[in-house]
Amino acid sequence: MAPADLTDLGAMTRALGGVRGACVVNPQQYGRDDLFELADRIALTTAHAALEARVPRLVALSSVGGDRAGGTGRIGMNRMVEQRLGEAGIPALFLRAAYFMENWAPLIAHAVRTGTLPTFLARRSVPSPMVATADVGATAAALLREEWTGTGAVTLAGPRDYAPNDVAAIVSATLGAPVDVAVLPEAQWPQALADAGFSNAALAGFVEMTRGLNGSHIDMASDPGAGARLGPTPLERVVADLARRLR
Repeated sequence: MAPADLTDLGAMTRALGGVRGACVVNPQQYGRDDLFELADRIALTTAHAALEARVPRLVALSSVGGDRAGGTGRIGMNRMVEQRLGEAGIPALFLRAAYFMENWAPLIAHAVRTGTLPTFLARRSVPSPMVATADVGATAAALLREEWTGTGAVTLAGPRDYAPNDVAAIVSATLGAPVDVAVLPEAQWPQALADAGFSNAALAGFVEMTRGLNGSHIDMASDPGAGARLGPTPLERVVADLARRLR
C-alpha cells in the first residue's frame, strides 16, 4: 500500500513506481464548489505521475458520455481524465461504465419505507444500460491483463438494459408488496437531493447529466470507435440484495 495525496505529484509518482499496470479513478467530491477544478487537477497530476513513473499501461474509470465534449454535467470530470491521459501519451484504456446498479440504493430505501420508487429518469418503461459495480472492477482487472497498446475506450453495461419499472418490479417481488414508480419532475430535483450534501456546482452537474440521459444525448453508442463489453451480473441480483438489506 502506498497512500498518496491525489494532487501531490511526488507522492503519486512514488505510489505508481514499479507497477506493471494500474486502474485509476478520479473521486468526485460533490460537497465542493470547485469539484470540476479539483477533478482536473487530479487528472493532470495522475497523468504526469504515470508518465514520470513510466507506468506501462493504465485503465481509467470513465463513464458513458465520456466521449461527449459538453452537455454531460458531472460526467465531464471523467472526460478530463480521458483527455489528460491522452495528452500525456500514456497507453490507456478508458472504461466507460453505464449507470451503476447500486446507484438505486437510496431510492430503493425510499421504496421499502413508502411503497413508491422515485426516479429521475423520465421514461419509466424505457430500458437503459446499467452495470453492477462488481463487474466494473472485474472488467478493469481483465483489461489490465490483456495485451494492447496505445489509447482506446471500452463501454461496459450489464447483461441487458433495464427500466425503472423493472427495478420497482424486483423490489416488489422481494418485499412481497406493491411498489409504484414516481418520476420526479425536474422542478423537484433540488428538493429531492437536499440531503445529499451537494454543492451548487455538483447540483448543476447532476441536473445537466440527467437531462442528457433523459434526452439520449448521453448514449452508450455515441462513440463508434469504442469497444463494448457486457458484465454478467443481472439487475435482479443487485436490486433484490439491496431491498433485503434495506427493509
